[in-house]
Amino acid sequence: MCSITALLERSHTLENDRQLVLEASLCQRHRGPDWSGVAQHPQALIAHERLAIVDVLSGAQPMVDPDRGTVLAVNGEIYNHLDLREDEATSGYPFQSGSDCEVILALHRSMGRQLVDKLSGMYAFVLYQPENDHWIIARDPIGIIPLYYGTDAHGRLWVASEMKAIAPHCDDIQLFPPGHVWEKGQDAPESFYQRDWMEGELPAAPYVPEELNAALTEAVRRHLMGDVPYGLLISGGLDSSVIAAIAMQHAARRVDDGGNSEAWWPRVHSFSIGLDGSPDLAAAQEVAEAIGTVHHGLTFTIQEGIDALSEVIRHIETYDVTTIRASTPMFLMARKIKAMGIKMVLSGEGADELFGGYLYFHMAPDAKEFHEETVRKVLGLHQYDCARANKSMMAWGIEARVPFLDREFIDYAMRLDPKAKMGGQGRIEKAAIRTAFEGYIPDNILNRQKEQFSDGVGYGWIDGLRDHAEANVSDAEMEKAAIRFPIHPPATKEGYFYRQIFEGHYPSAAAASTVPGGKSVACSTEKALEWDARLKDNIDPSGRAVGGIHNDAYDN
Repeated sequence: MCSITALLERSHTLENDRQLVLEASLCQRHRGPDWSGVAQHPQALIAHERLAIVDVLSGAQPMVDPDRGTVLAVNGEIYNHLDLREDEATSGYPFQSGSDCEVILALHRSMGRQLVDKLSGMYAFVLYQPENDHWIIARDPIGIIPLYYGTDAHGRLWVASEMKAIAPHCDDIQLFPPGHVWEKGQDAPESFYQRDWMEGELPAAPYVPEELNAALTEAVRRHLMGDVPYGLLISGGLDSSVIAAIAMQHAARRVDDGGNSEAWWPRVHSFSIGLDGSPDLAAAQEVAEAIGTVHHGLTFTIQEGIDALSEVIRHIETYDVTTIRASTPMFLMARKIKAMGIKMVLSGEGADELFGGYLYFHMAPDAKEFHEETVRKVLGLHQYDCARANKSMMAWGIEARVPFLDREFIDYAMRLDPKAKMGGQGRIEKAAIRTAFEGYIPDNILNRQKEQFSDGVGYGWIDGLRDHAEANVSDAEMEKAAIRFPIHPPATKEGYFYRQIFEGHYPSAAAASTVPGGKSVACSTEKALEWDARLKDNIDPSGRAVGGIHNDAYDN
């Protein structure tokens, strides 16, 4: 994991362009504290801040094709890079390092922009050919890795991993869409990620617990690739606990050489965070004891969380209420993990979107509505859970990997018959996962009801945030909220409070437009609010907001 900063289309050059790019890159050095690099050409400047995970000593970037001079800067991990080194498409390429990212240069020689079809991983990259002033920009299918772009007053194209790097230079700022690739000469990024489960007939693949187990196990195994100490995030809920349990089955051997040698760091540390006495802390400790990790249950106070809000919003680059609630404890946890020398962690994001795990999914009227909502949720992850996990951790130089969002596992999960994933009628949410991993974690954790992360860290956390906002935002300010904030006006004082902080860091309308809007209850999309009249007038995004409604659906 790293950061990219690129200034392209430099038909208008300034004497201080290199300094501008270096300063923009410096804004993202938290993402890559291990090394810095820059490539300068008449029409392009590309800078990179590196967090060294794979091939620590010789994988510095930007990388350069030794024969053609093509320049590459990547943020991410390519999990199938060893297989790709044996692929016909990379034959003849003189690899200079053991970096997983170098396969992109090799694939580019024979495939051009189509190389993205070969990649399995999380990534965003800028590739530049000096010989003909040609560039390619791409982002992984789900948007696990962030990427932004914009143009400055001279019409030049800026690209960066985080908005903060380009906001001072660009009048327009846009999210680079996930699953898209953009080549010089095209008007806008084009989609390369199209799947059969996105539209058309309902998926109908039968649910076989053993197959789900095997598919997720392989995804976790791939995600253990790396040459540095790693850790496991255990919230105490189903998803992270299952990921951690699978990881521990593979922790004794090195994945990078097919398990032929002992792991360099066989003693695996796990982490959780919450208010003192929170439900997540107790559950996480129980899981850790069962699977054998060295566990660290970290605590924070409501005041410590409130004190961190401004810095959290600056890093996460959002004013979305649910995201900020959940990002703050994760941000505080990341700092303590960093202090222990851990550089990479596995986390459980994505399961709720793939399997309909949020409590409101119990109200889905039929399999079609259920499946369509999972599609909306999966394709929207880049603005919510992916952004939270990536930026909260990378604020302290820690890479978060999310095996549930492995490219192959997504296809497996989204092609299952949605009836096999639905809850209700006496069936708990995510029963498909629970059945497939019986015996991996304690039964009471395996069958623990869904808690949104911001709830599970301690219910006092959300109440404390609301009370703080109530004391700092007046009724008069709320009455004029739509005037002050015409883009996605805040509906609550808590939302107004976060919006003020965001505006202080990112004052432009272009920045505000990068944040998603619309109504949500318990992480639902706005479309899903049509499922039940009791949801439409609810303005609380917390999972507790649907507790009673969920129980009705579950009991029925």
